[in-house]
Amino acid sequence: MNREQKRMMQRQGQVGADGTSGSRRTSAQDVQRRRGQRTKPAQFIREIREEMRQVSWPTRPEVINYTTIVFFVLVFMTSLIFGLGYGFSKFVTFLFQK
Repeated sequence: MNREQKRMMQRQGQVGADGTSGSRRTSAQDVQRRRGQRTKPAQFIREIREEMRQVSWPTRPEVINYTTIVFFVLVFMTSLIFGLGYGFSKFVTFLFQK
């Protein structure tokens, strides 16, 4: 990091004057305070449901299309690796037979 970048980061508060990170270290009291702020299981489930409603789920035709593509790529790659392995093994045995 050059001087200009360091000065810019100091102005933005990302880096302290001594070059260390601008964020303060967490103390044991901070950790204990955060541990006391736990959510209840029911609240946790509600928040999960809210987040899952915001997910953009694929339609049924999209899922079928993606599954078909993945299946054919899987079969192709398996066949390619098997074929290369078989071909190289035959080639190596041919070299060592002579």
